[in-house]
Amino acid sequence: MFVGAVFFPLLGATLAGFFGRWLGDRLTMWVSVGCMVLAAICGVSAFVQVGLHAQPQTVTILNWIDVGGLTVDWALRYDTLSAMMVGMVTFISTFIHMYSVGYMSHDETPPRFFAYLGLFTFAMLMLVTADNLVQLFFGWEGVGLASYLLIGYWYERESANRAAMKAFIVNRVGDLFFMLGMALTFWTFGALNFADIFPRVTEMQGVTFAGMPVLEVIAVLLFLGACGKSAQLGLHTWLPDAMEGPTPVSALIHAATMVTAGVFLLARMSPVFEYAPNALTLVTIVGASTALFAATIGCVQNDIKRVIAYSTCSQLGYMFFAIGVGAYQAAVFHLFTHAFFKALLFLSAGSVIHAMSDEQDIRKMGGIWTKIPVTYAVMWIGSLALAGVPFFAGYYSKDMILESAFAAHTGAGMYAFVLGLIAAFLTAFYSWRLIIMTFHGKPRADHHVMEHVHESPAVMLIPLLVLAVGAIFTGAVFYEYFVGHDQAHFWNGAIFNAEHNHVLHNAHEGPEWVGLAPTVIGVVGIVLAYVFYMFFPAIPARIAATFPGVHKFLLHKWYFDELYDWLFVRPFRRLAQAFWKTGDATIIDGVPNGVAALTVDAARGVARFQTGRVANYAFTMIAGLVVFVSVIFLGFTR
Repeated sequence: MFVGAVFFPLLGATLAGFFGRWLGDRLTMWVSVGCMVLAAICGVSAFVQVGLHAQPQTVTILNWIDVGGLTVDWALRYDTLSAMMVGMVTFISTFIHMYSVGYMSHDETPPRFFAYLGLFTFAMLMLVTADNLVQLFFGWEGVGLASYLLIGYWYERESANRAAMKAFIVNRVGDLFFMLGMALTFWTFGALNFADIFPRVTEMQGVTFAGMPVLEVIAVLLFLGACGKSAQLGLHTWLPDAMEGPTPVSALIHAATMVTAGVFLLARMSPVFEYAPNALTLVTIVGASTALFAATIGCVQNDIKRVIAYSTCSQLGYMFFAIGVGAYQAAVFHLFTHAFFKALLFLSAGSVIHAMSDEQDIRKMGGIWTKIPVTYAVMWIGSLALAGVPFFAGYYSKDMILESAFAAHTGAGMYAFVLGLIAAFLTAFYSWRLIIMTFHGKPRADHHVMEHVHESPAVMLIPLLVLAVGAIFTGAVFYEYFVGHDQAHFWNGAIFNAEHNHVLHNAHEGPEWVGLAPTVIGVVGIVLAYVFYMFFPAIPARIAATFPGVHKFLLHKWYFDELYDWLFVRPFRRLAQAFWKTGDATIIDGVPNGVAALTVDAARGVARFQTGRVANYAFTMIAGLVVFVSVIFLGFTR
């Protein structure tokens, strides 16, 4: 079952990619969906088996690398963490595939799209089932490649090409640190298999590298690698631009694949991070800062998909600071619930865009909730889950993260708790800003657009309804398993907590106000959004006019893109220009071009002697003969 869950998406990608033209567009789409349905059945069944306390095991596919002291098998690790990720990824991806049948029905090359989508899913599954860091890195690079292909799917658009390149390049920065972390891991442990690394972690506590504890260095390098994929502060700039891809791609990247890879990596490497307290502090600070940073930007964005994209960035910050305070289980729980409501929000946004004739600017919407009531209802459900309103999925997981941060009793933990509360307020605010501006008020679209506003077809609505059920119930259903008092029995060693780590226990025993604070703050955010955008819509413009610098700062996303353009893009472009104009054009091309020019000039000089007059030729021959005889005579006389 576990093997089928991993390889059915690859089968679908292969059929779509190599036989799509023969099968035809419609059949190709449904064959891809069928392969994903089979994968989801296998994946969810495997997760249920693990939930019934099946023993962890490893399924070896083949011997992959055997060079010197490095031996790596291509093997599938079957434990609770892997099974949970496989079940979630295949389930979410199945409904995204189904939704895509309707959304991409008018596209010119559906087989190519579904081939990329299946390849993306397969790469993520290879990542989460890896039994070693090399195989994990193989899946890691696979999702990077597939995301490049999907973000730039509409390659005729310059903006899509730029976004795809940006995602690819920024992720390579993080990948460099990941590779350095792998190299140092091999240098330290002499192996890259998790089964060989984890039992020996405690032995390496006294080992140093460049004067620093080697476990700290490994943890920091792996964390920096994770920052690229999971869009943490500094390496986040690719994530909003990834909205250039089709909406199903946005849903897959932000919900089930790609961005969750970094969180999974840190959870998988929990035995190492547990003995790297300084690295955990860094993770906490960066994660909390990301949560607040992205939430502030989400409050001023006007593209419906970009608002949701920044909410993803913010929620990933929550997951990272949960890991930083040692609550790995809470981070994975939020990853799990977030997948459902974030996929729901993106696909709902796609339904809105579909209804509005491809319009994405919420300032040009409004007054459409009666025309697309199903989309409106599921958008509410997704937003309620995102804002952490009781008793929706996000309420259970986000509150557990904030309670864990408070229970950590550290400076970094309190920093994360305070910033997490502020981010929770902003999340509720921008979520209802989005709902009100998109669905309520007077129509701001062209009357031709409004005449064609319509609900999406059933093939798009069914996935929305299924995901809406997940956004409502997954938190309550899985709470006890993931983070409850018996969570250690459920995880069965897949996530490691050292003896000194009691953060989850302390979170359950914390003050009552800590658990109530996120809900109260979230409700205040929702009320404020109604005041600003429903009852007194002139207030936001007045605030922006009163504080133009702050508004511009947020609208320009804290000027990270401009800063990177000044620090990196322009200098490297000037350097490239110098290499091109001077090195390539002047020197490399100049030498052979110069020789060729000299040859041409010499030929032209010789050609001047070709006058066509016999007397000139005779004179030249006699002169040449005289010179020849003179040279020979001089040679003999010497």
